[in-house]
Amino acid sequence: EKKGAKLTLTVFALKAAVEALKQFPNFNATFDEAGKKVIVKKYYHIGVAVDTENGLIVPVIKDVDKKSLLELSVELNEMAEKARKRTLTREDLQGGTFTISNLGGIGGQNFTPIVNHPEVAIMALSRGVKKPMVIKDKIETRLMMPVGISYDHRLIDGADGARFITALVQAFQTFKESLL
Repeated sequence: EKKGAKLTLTVFALKAAVEALKQFPNFNATFDEAGKKVIVKKYYHIGVAVDTENGLIVPVIKDVDKKSLLELSVELNEMAEKARKRTLTREDLQGGTFTISNLGGIGGQNFTPIVNHPEVAIMALSRGVKKPMVIKDKIETRLMMPVGISYDHRLIDGADGARFITALVQAFQTFKESLL
């Protein structure tokens, strides 16, 4: 907070998404219908759905892979404020390669987001809830967060969808402090 940052779950999700997207590049692509070809992006510009009085608006955080968690936190907060004040520019809304929709803050549970065309995938984050889990034969309380993914089946099949979610969960569970 002293550096003007608030480390929310969405900030961590940005970095986790990049890790999964690197392993599964077809999730970071577009499908050129006219040319009938897949265009895999070599950059990570992630849209983040922001709740406003006028509905969800999706500003795009550019080059997520090149920024620290603190930098992403500050930028995400700035973009969210611009979205709420309706001062986003056209550039702020364009160029996304993947989107995150986090409805957990308003109580959302297990929803199915719609892919933001021309992207081919979108991640859904829901409200985390503490639940008892069996860890190494012992019952422990853990914060569990429902995570979902919607994708274009012309590029991505269900097995890769499951593998992507597994990679995403792994990225959430293994954050390095150096990312700060």
